[in-house]
Formats: sequence, structure tokens, C-alpha cells
Amino acid sequence: MNLSNMHSRSKLQATSSRRQFLANAGGGLSALGVAAALADSSRNSTSEIDPANPYEPRPSHFPAKAKSVIVVFCSGALSHVDTFDFKPELERRHGQPMPGNENLVSFQGPNGNLTRPLWKFRPRGESGKMISDLVPHIGEMADDLCFFHSLTNKSNTHGPAENAMNTGFTFDGFPSMGAWVNFALGSENRDLPSFVAMEDPRGMPQSGPNNWANGFLPAAFQGTPFSTTKPIRYLDRPDSISVSTELASREALRFLEQQSQDRFPGDQQLAARMASYELAARMQLQVPDVVDLSGEPKHVLELYGADSSNKTKADFANNCILARRMIERGVRFVQLFNGAYASGGKINWDGHSKLKEQYDVHGEILDQPVAGLLKHLKQRGLFDSTLVVFATEFGRMPMFQAGTYGRDHNPNGFTCWLAGAGVKPGFSYGATDEFGFRAQENVMTVHDFHATILHLMGLDHKQLTFYHNGIQRRLTDVHGEVIRDVLA
Repeated sequence: MNLSNMHSRSKLQATSSRRQFLANAGGGLSALGVAAALADSSRNSTSEIDPANPYEPRPSHFPAKAKSVIVVFCSGALSHVDTFDFKPELERRHGQPMPGNENLVSFQGPNGNLTRPLWKFRPRGESGKMISDLVPHIGEMADDLCFFHSLTNKSNTHGPAENAMNTGFTFDGFPSMGAWVNFALGSENRDLPSFVAMEDPRGMPQSGPNNWANGFLPAAFQGTPFSTTKPIRYLDRPDSISVSTELASREALRFLEQQSQDRFPGDQQLAARMASYELAARMQLQVPDVVDLSGEPKHVLELYGADSSNKTKADFANNCILARRMIERGVRFVQLFNGAYASGGKINWDGHSKLKEQYDVHGEILDQPVAGLLKHLKQRGLFDSTLVVFATEFGRMPMFQAGTYGRDHNPNGFTCWLAGAGVKPGFSYGATDEFGFRAQENVMTVHDFHATILHLMGLDHKQLTFYHNGIQRRLTDVHGEVIRDVLA
């Protein structure tokens, strides 16, 4: 890690042999038992992260606008032309071939004629931003949102594109954005993970744990997956182990640890392992309280839609409430997934064949909970210090696929948005062409998007690096520019 303006102990420069150890250890050690890998990697570095306290808070490169991040990720590729990117020309030329692309073949094959948005667009808020009736609650928040309408991705395939949006690379094995932030800044809560990932109630996203993996960074910095429907595993004592046996085991372990400390007072691996066990013990005490939403008042549940008779919507709303609760307790980075794995669009946003029918289901699940989260962050005074990132892996075509009622993949131009700390509210940046087919004004890459998010966290994306396999790796590869026009 090369953070020139940061606290010296936040730097990590591993030798080649130790880098290989980390590469092997990252996939084979548990999320809470990997701090020993951190100790090994930093033992002979010129300046070290303390292996006994790998989550110690570390200062940013420069003053940060955002203290924490919540990412809402729509897995399956949300259609921008049916939600946030209003194109009157699609209405006017509905049913006609797209000029210059009459015989366009995309991911799944030939495309038909231009197809108007499947939901009516209306002006929202004082800004008059045109947003569709698919997401009316989010539309109410238009004056708080900062839209990026000219994003592009490197791949038109879900897995690689999802990897790119969350790790900067289409291939597996690279650190997620949350892991980079965790590595750089540490934690503000000693009792909870600094980085939490919550999968959709319907299942895991397409790229699964790649989205919150540590990659080649020390495994202490990977995300911890849990949610209101899937709590952290193994927090409870197994029924087969009695209380007396568990207490005896703890006493034996404490005795052995003390002996080792007396014999090897400078052993960093031991210190790291003890740190991981201590965090696990603190989590056993704290996590059950954090995920217990029974104390949330009725008006809060109604705000998020957690009282809905639609169980999937209620479960996703509960995840949004949990995200807010974790941010309040100092968790720095939270990923919220909306939509699961490939399913023909049944449980994610991959609307190839019956987009209207399926999006009506998905929109209800997404809309009110996300809007409720934004409103509640504002009510609780957290909006000015929390960056909310709304993202998806790519957009969809402005026409139906030939012979279907759905839209194919489109990585050439799509929409994401930011809200909260440090960004201009009620602002739009970039644009696609008149049909929403291709980004043409202020064209953005995934690397630009990531560079901007890191900047808001007080991090210079060019300085946040880790030496791996002969290269100073970073989230933004060798690309990316901060989009300063969107900064408040």
C-alpha cells in the first residue's frame, strides 16, 4: 500500500515470498482468522499495519467528505431507459428501426425496432428531473440525487461486468472496492466488521463473493456477509458442546496463549490471531443486538416498507434498515444487493423476455426501501457524512430483442447515481445519445466512477496501491479520473 500522506503504520509492502503467502492465504482462511496473514505480510516492511490491531482507524490522504458508504447494487442490469434516462426520441420513433443500427446483433442475438419506455416518465421535485413510474418513491428524492448518465463497462456479460463494477476488473481475484477502503482506513467500531455485504433475500448476486472479496489484499479486509435473513454463521455455541466444556476450552486456550506470549513476546502472528479471535468474541456479543429490528418503531418500518405483505420487499427493507443501523455504529462500508443470480430475469433485473412483467415485481421490492433509506439518513443527520452509491453492471438496449418483450445487454451507456456526502444534489452529469444506446457526452468508465467514490472518502486512487506479482495494483488499474464536476 502506497499512501504517501497517511499514518506510517498504514503502509504495507510485502516481499515476493510473502505476497505469494497472502495470495494462497486469502482463499483458505476464514474471515475472522486471517490476521496472521497480515502479520506475515508486514513483518519486514519499512512501516507496518499493527497485526494485533489491523482495523485500527487510519487517516485519509486528505479531508474526506464521506465517513461511510452504502452501495445499493441492482444485480442483473437495470434498464436505464425505463428508469432514469428519459429519451423523448424513443417515444417519437417507437416501432421504427434505430438509424444506422437496423441490423444490430447484441449479446443474445438480433434486435428489433425501437421500443418506448414501458413506464411513464414524469418531472420530479423542484429540479423537474424526469424519472419513470417504475420507481416513484426514488423519484421523490430526485433533488437529492446526482446522476451519472454516461457510464460504460468493459463487458456485456453479467459476471465479468459485475466484477468490474465492484472490483475494477472483469477477472476474478481482485480486491473489491469495500476491501480497498477497509484496508486504507480501518474501522471506527472495534466490535463489528468494517465492511459488510448483504445479499438480496432471493439469493446471492451473479459474481457472488467476488463482490466483497479481499483478492490479493490481506484477508482481514474482506467483507463479512450477513443480513437480516442470513445472520452471521457460528455465533452460537453448538448444542453438542456444554457450557462447562466451552468454558474449560476458553481457559485452556487462554493458558496456552499466555505461555506463548511469555515465550515469544514479539510474535506478530500470535498477536494477529488473538486479534481475530477477540473480534469474533466481540461480534458474538454485538451482532445479535444490531440485527434485532424489533425495537424499530412502527413509523420507521412503514417508511421503508418493512411492514409490506410482500415478504421479499419486507426482507429487503429490513436489510436497508440494518444498513442504516450499521452506519450509525461506525461500520464504514455496506453493500446492499437487490437482485440475485441469473434466472431469466425472475429474481434479478435481467429482463430479456418479459421485462414489463418482471420489472413490475422487482420495482416494488427496490423502490420504497431505498427511498426510505435516503429519507431516514436525512432525518437522522447521517446524509451529510454518508455516501449512497446506486449502481448496476450495465444498461439495456433501447429496443426489444427480436421476437421477445425484453431488452438485451448494453454496456455502451447506462445510469448510476450518488447521493449524500460531497456530491451535488439534483444534478446530472453526462448523457447518452438520443435513444439511450451509447454514451456520447462526458463518457465515463468504471475507473472514473471508482476514482470519484474514493475521492469522496478522502483517498487518492493513484496513491492507494498494493504490490502484487510485480505490479503496484490499485482499484482503478492504470486509469480513472475524478469527476470533479459532480463534487459539491
